[in-house]
Amino acid sequence: LARIQTDSVVMMLRELYPDLRFEIVAMSTTGDKILDTALSKIGEKSLFTKELENALERNEVDLVVHSLKDLPTSLPPGFTIGAVCKRENPLDAVVFHPKNCGKTLSLLPEKSVIGTSSLRRAAQLKKKFPHLEFRDIRGNLNTRLKKLDEKEDFSAIVLAAAGLKRMGWENRIGQLLGPEDCLYAVGQGALAVEVRAKDQEILSMVSALHDADTVLCCIAERAFMKRLEGGCSVPVAVNTLLKDGQLYLTGAVYSLDGSDSLKETMQTSVTYPHQNEDGPNDDVQHVGITAKNVPDQAQEAAENLGVELASLLLSKGAKHILSVARQLNDA
Repeated sequence: LARIQTDSVVMMLRELYPDLRFEIVAMSTTGDKILDTALSKIGEKSLFTKELENALERNEVDLVVHSLKDLPTSLPPGFTIGAVCKRENPLDAVVFHPKNCGKTLSLLPEKSVIGTSSLRRAAQLKKKFPHLEFRDIRGNLNTRLKKLDEKEDFSAIVLAAAGLKRMGWENRIGQLLGPEDCLYAVGQGALAVEVRAKDQEILSMVSALHDADTVLCCIAERAFMKRLEGGCSVPVAVNTLLKDGQLYLTGAVYSLDGSDSLKETMQTSVTYPHQNEDGPNDDVQHVGITAKNVPDQAQEAAENLGVELASLLLSKGAKHILSVARQLNDA
């Protein structure tokens, strides 16, 4: 999947810059290697990014393609997200064992086992479908689908629809989980291109890939997560909608079993003209994103929306829910 995602970004860059030659360097990360432990237990925020950033720092590569949801809300100094590409469907999807073809989660028999490595998915789905059991499943998409199909351990697994779509396995999606069933992860479905913050040439080049709507949605989501100090070790979930110049953000926090939760929605206007400001404000980062071609006031409004929504949840007791979830998970 990482390779397909990188290829898709390089293809867009080749179309924009036919005179440039792009070379792809494949690497594996800690997150790719530790497959017998739940992601939330490893506790390393930069699980899928550190090795890649080291190569970026050493000038061995000039840009790195990530799934945006793998990138921490605070990047190490000297790096920035130079492009956020148009978002693929951000929803979660259920893939069923062949014997359960045609079913939905609510129709599965009592005590059916569902595989997911995400605390966020498990917390929401446990509450919604109390008759089901949830168990960890790790590995890349190919591995997880193989485990599902060839063994009888799982009745279904839950994955990001975007990954299945990019792999060309959309036909495996048995059920799409809408916001009423499962809010998605911060940045889910969007690809990010990370670059050296001082490398103006590369930054200008990749900024042509920015999708303004996706940028604003993801800035709001990342600001929400950052203010909550959430990571993959706590269940934090979002849903964003940009319509008629209004950005709507729904954010939620959950206890590990989903029994305790807080959810709120807020909105803000993001309609601002683009001002060409040359000078020190040129490369303002918003939660790690540098988007030169998106009005800065709109980015600021999106960031404030995320912060305000998180502050509202914190005032209602989100900190307690998250710290209990963190302690239980660590235990």
